[in-house]
Amino acid sequence: MADFDLSIDEKRVYAEKSGKTTVYVAANMGVVTVDVSDDLVGGFRIDHRCDPRDIAGSPGEIAVATDEDVLLVRDDYHELDFGPAVAVGFHRNRVVAADESGRIARFAEDGWTDIGAVEDVRALDGSLVAAADGVYRIVGDELSAVGLDDVRDVSDPAGRLGSDEGTPLAATGSALYALGNGWMETLDSETSVVESMPDGRADAVTPGGIVTLDGETWLSNRTPVEESVVGLAHDARTTYAVTDVGTLCLQTTGSEWRTQVLGLDATGIAVR
Repeated sequence: MADFDLSIDEKRVYAEKSGKTTVYVAANMGVVTVDVSDDLVGGFRIDHRCDPRDIAGSPGEIAVATDEDVLLVRDDYHELDFGPAVAVGFHRNRVVAADESGRIARFAEDGWTDIGAVEDVRALDGSLVAAADGVYRIVGDELSAVGLDDVRDVSDPAGRLGSDEGTPLAATGSALYALGNGWMETLDSETSVVESMPDGRADAVTPGGIVTLDGETWLSNRTPVEESVVGLAHDARTTYAVTDVGTLCLQTTGSEWRTQVLGLDATGIAVR
């Protein structure tokens, strides 16, 4: 049972505060926080020492999958008693997690509810699960297979926030797909990471670097560093990216990329 308030209203009030943004990076030394104001990068520090395997954000909170448990970050780091996890996300503002066996469960005030099991879970976001053998969708308290193959990442902003806005996307070893009347190829390129927002903004990572959706066209938007991008995140005005060797990149609407070297190997990034 949760020992803290899970009020969604409180989360949304927190998310509406303006000014400084705290960016959370999953790194080899733990969770690193970086202070950002507009497109200016301030100080950064190791905020919590652990072995993070995945990280995700929702308005007002961050979830971290570690080798020991799932952590929910609000005013502090709260252990959720899931056990070791390999992937974490949010479904309708609630934490979802997967372990090494493929067990997938959703967290609420009364604890964890198992949803199903899938082999080789690679990512969770909204109602979608990315796995080696395709995409699965959370329907009620069960999982349903919905196609594709060799899925590396998924983005489902509507399912993440419990809204009706945003197009589900799936990054695969052969192409990037959008979910409409079935899966439709939207970019003919291998993709490893994808992140989208309810307002239609979207970015993905290809072998050639980041691409950004402009209307219905994906345009090259490479960062100024020749490093592999392993994580993407958005807030109201800014796109954030982190590379495998720990360079934070950020870009506000209409501006150039800015970078900050963190000096730690990284696996993911999130904002709340």
